[in-house]
Amino acid sequence: MFDSVTTVALDSALNGLAMRQRTIADNIANVNTPNYHAKKVAFEAALSSSVQAQDGHATATTTRSLDATQLNGNNVNLDTETLANIQTVLRYQFAAQASNAQFTGVRTAMRTN
Repeated sequence: MFDSVTTVALDSALNGLAMRQRTIADNIANVNTPNYHAKKVAFEAALSSSVQAQDGHATATTTRSLDATQLNGNNVNLDTETLANIQTVLRYQFAAQASNAQFTGVRTAMRTN
């Protein structure tokens, strides 16, 4: 049960989303730092491929944003980061609820025996 593709994929998703939340927080913290380039986290494509291969393991990667910079060399867009944070939090909550549902099913099965 704990090494099923679904469980492993949910764990990979939670790890990727947590990394994205930390990255967004770093970007927001550096919104006024000259020459700071925002970072982006990607893992969805790797996760999708991994699930199709019946594995579920996926590693998130971080890259620098290539968005246009402001006069001070910074390219953090506070509006974009705020929306990305909201979307990430909602996805994290959904994945956590799905993971919790799996463990609730196991706990229920263990109590009935």
